[in-house]
Amino acid sequence: MDIKLIALDMDGTLLNEKKELTPRTRNALERCIAQGILVVPATGRIRSGIPREVTGIPGIRYAVTVNGAVVVDVEQETVIAEAKLSWEKAVGILETVSRYPVMYDCYIDGFGKIEPRFFRHLDRYGIAPNLWPLIKSTREETGDLIAYVRDNRKNVDKINLFFSDLELREQLRGILKQDPAVCVSSAVYNNLEINDAQATKGCGLRALAAHLGLDVSQIMAFGDGENDQTMIEAAGFGVAMGNAVDSLKAAADYVTLTNDEDGVAAAIEKFIFNKEEA
Repeated sequence: MDIKLIALDMDGTLLNEKKELTPRTRNALERCIAQGILVVPATGRIRSGIPREVTGIPGIRYAVTVNGAVVVDVEQETVIAEAKLSWEKAVGILETVSRYPVMYDCYIDGFGKIEPRFFRHLDRYGIAPNLWPLIKSTREETGDLIAYVRDNRKNVDKINLFFSDLELREQLRGILKQDPAVCVSSAVYNNLEINDAQATKGCGLRALAAHLGLDVSQIMAFGDGENDQTMIEAAGFGVAMGNAVDSLKAAADYVTLTNDEDGVAAAIEKFIFNKEEA
């Protein structure tokens, strides 16, 4: 394989269930970088939500964030490409979802905005406790979120929804997907993520490849969730984790071990470094 770039989802992929980067996986990434391969976080998280144990690895320069809504050069602190929801579109979506018993928040200019009634009661919306620290560290309370977006008139990177009722999740998914101007995806079993239609990890990866003068055939991508589908399909070699959703496994070129079994490292060792028993 002529792999020049490896794109990595974070949660459920690069990080284990404790949200840790294991020594074996870190070593695999460092070996890739030493060989001249670019290692790129590709995540639904905002830039500040990517763990420092990842961005602190020397040689990690680029990131595809917020499901492809913002592609950044971390070293230069510049934006390579972006595709955001207009504030008017975001207000309309928030008004729709506010009619239902669902938690909602949004990212604006790389910062999470959330209402206190949600921020202080994450347990009511089916959010796993291992996600609470991430949510609390990447959001700030705003008061009425719809009024905040309307008054500030800033375009929105992404809207996040969390559900305690999974039937309601599918009902709202159907409603939101009727709008061709938005992309509706999911990263965990009880959430939905709403981006601009041009904000997908696949679009972000292609924009980064064009910026770097790479062909997508030179990209290996790893993921586990719905929001990784476009990236797995866009990459020259797509790898689904053993814990991935079935649709992603079907779309991938290879299915590796789970994120708790160092699946990223195993695939890198097998396909990049030709280790027979990975």
